[in-house]
Amino acid sequence: MIDPLFKSDNFPLARKLLDASVLRGNAIAANIANAETPGYRRVDLAPSFSRELASIVESGASTSAIDHIQPQIAEDQFARSMRPDGNTVDVEHELVEMNKNTVDYDYLTEIVSRDIRQLKVAITGQPN
Repeated sequence: MIDPLFKSDNFPLARKLLDASVLRGNAIAANIANAETPGYRRVDLAPSFSRELASIVESGASTSAIDHIQPQIAEDQFARSMRPDGNTVDVEHELVEMNKNTVDYDYLTEIVSRDIRQLKVAITGQPN
């Protein structure tokens, strides 16, 4: 009863996306903290993570393949400076991204929590 829970596509995928969401939150916090630092370049989740994850999901590879990719932070190559000091952080944009990331995080937390509750029911036989 326990194996199907952890071998389904949803749990490992949600767990990996949750890791990425936490890392992205850290990147957004760093961007906001450095909004006034001359020459600071905005960072975000590396686009390669999304591409690799999408490729694994589309190919139907085993869920263990998801465990092998790791989200990483990279400089945002598309961020442009509108300031003379070269800083590429737009605080308003960061706040919007932080709100989106919070919604993603809450949703993913609910998915992982639901799967853990199912595991608890499987072990104890009681829903609460």
